[in-house]
Amino acid sequence: MPEYPSCTETGAPELSETRRQHFFEARYWLRDLLLSVLLAFVVIVFLYQPVQVEGTSMMPRLANHERIFINKFVYRFEPIQRGDIVVFVYPLDPSKSYIKRVIGLPGEWVEIRDGRVYINGKLLPESYVPPSYLDHDDCPPTYVADGHYFVLGDHRESSNDSRVWGTVDRKYIYGKAVFVYWPFSRLGPLQ
Repeated sequence: MPEYPSCTETGAPELSETRRQHFFEARYWLRDLLLSVLLAFVVIVFLYQPVQVEGTSMMPRLANHERIFINKFVYRFEPIQRGDIVVFVYPLDPSKSYIKRVIGLPGEWVEIRDGRVYINGKLLPESYVPPSYLDHDDCPPTYVADGHYFVLGDHRESSNDSRVWGTVDRKYIYGKAVFVYWPFSRLGPLQ
């Protein structure tokens, strides 16, 4: 009578091979997961940082409690430009951070007449400021020194900005607002 291998003899090697395959698949999956978490950590810590907008000074573009990403690395490669929305340490209280739009660059004169901004005597077109958000106040000509920036909130009536406490030193600016991620209805890049 021919001898047939028992079920345990034939099943054991197959089961062992299957376990080995699952072990290697799990190991590769775990490796990919750890690399993804490490990459996300590096990106968030060194390149992008999530922040929550507090206040209404940047309305209508940014609303209170919106969540945005700021790029903390961009200004190492390119200069700060007029119109950039920047996040910086508040010069009068280093425990606070503010978010405002860059209006005046180093070496320029900034003046506000009846709520309208003039750079070196020329009217600055500001399509991002709705007429109802202008405050119609005046601000005498202010010279922006080297390494400093004149910043304003888009909602001029409710903004504490360079009109009140002066220009911002470059060393206090630590990021550029680039993307709204919450709420989803406002998801998208910032202009």
